[in-house]
Amino acid sequence: MSAPVSPSGEARKVFIYKVVLTGGPCAGKTTTMARLRTFFENLGWKVYSVPEAATILLGGGIKFSALTPKQGDGFQENILLTILQLERTFFQLAEGDRGNVLVVCDRGTMDPSAFCSEEEWHGLVSGHGLDSVQLRDARYDQIIHMVTAANGAEPFYQLTNNSTRTEGFQLARELDAKAAQAWVGHPYCDVIDNSTDFESKIRRVIEAVCKRLGGRLGVDIDDRLQAQSGKRKFLVKALPDIKAFPRVQDFDVQHDYLLSSCTQTQTRIRRRGQGGQYMYTHTERRTVNGEMVELIMQLTEREYQTLYKQRDPTHHAIHKTRRCFLWRGHYFQLDIFKEPCTDSCRNLLLLETYTTQKGSDLELPDFLDIAREVTGDPQYSMFSLSALHSNTPTSAPPHSNSTHSDTPTIALPHSNSTHSDTPTIAL
Repeated sequence: MSAPVSPSGEARKVFIYKVVLTGGPCAGKTTTMARLRTFFENLGWKVYSVPEAATILLGGGIKFSALTPKQGDGFQENILLTILQLERTFFQLAEGDRGNVLVVCDRGTMDPSAFCSEEEWHGLVSGHGLDSVQLRDARYDQIIHMVTAANGAEPFYQLTNNSTRTEGFQLARELDAKAAQAWVGHPYCDVIDNSTDFESKIRRVIEAVCKRLGGRLGVDIDDRLQAQSGKRKFLVKALPDIKAFPRVQDFDVQHDYLLSSCTQTQTRIRRRGQGGQYMYTHTERRTVNGEMVELIMQLTEREYQTLYKQRDPTHHAIHKTRRCFLWRGHYFQLDIFKEPCTDSCRNLLLLETYTTQKGSDLELPDFLDIAREVTGDPQYSMFSLSALHSNTPTSAPPHSNSTHSDTPTIALPHSNSTHSDTPTIAL
């Protein structure tokens, strides 16, 4: 989430929130975009809808099935470049607005990768001085994958509402899976399936966006929407061979707690990256109006290094590999804790997911040996796991052991940066 800048160069206290709607054919994206516009405009937000680049190009007479492999590669490259230009136009417009802005993108920069091999995609993006980590993780605040009606709502699957759509059931399911896989690794990726009727499906999308925005909506919407999804956490006994997993995205993550002059506040910094490309964030956890919230802002590498010198000596750095994957319609994150670490973190494996399903209704990956659920267990909060158990007295803030699964997350604007393509990502 980024903060626009006035002509005088001063940051204004308004927000630009960038969301990608992706998914397979006939998932309901067009209708949902219209509903998102209406909902947020009623809250006083400006809403921009970035059209789908592929539909624009295919509507000009291009038939993808008739292209040669070389033409197909060139077509995907031009789709990516068209997406970048379309988004640049809307992002710049958003920066010039004086109020809060929601930018909803009909697919995003990683969607073309679903139609390329990994080698082809790497060559394509590197040839333009880009990389997948920035295109996927740092460009948008949230990704919402809407599952095609061909998977779970077959009676409602149709080709008539989009003149460029030609896919049958099986192909639609395959394209849906590829689109989902393209975004695996983004810190905030929500999968909206067809387990409810279509009206409820749309409402779940709006709920997902509102929940990520938290208090930055500026109004109480509890009477209009109830966000039912919450984080669940599970202790895993052992790490299986990588071959047991579906396709994954692994990230190197480091958390460090900082010294704080306020005993009511927890503060930490995080470095998260892949292939030598990193993102840096600052998280402040404190009580606002009687409720515990997290205030997040993105850092530059230089800001991160400055704050790193203010580490709390009573807490050890947390090092882990975060393994992200899709399994049977759910987006999971497996945290594999690494040395150097406290005794509490040694050989620790924690599985997390956001879901509306309660108890045994949630189907967990069958290739993982789950010891037990630890949602809400203070022993497995990051603050507790990082604590150095010594005779040195600590000044742990109240709520320091809380792991409340529904803690709202609020993304704050970057403190200095005005780059439109570097949104703050809350995690």
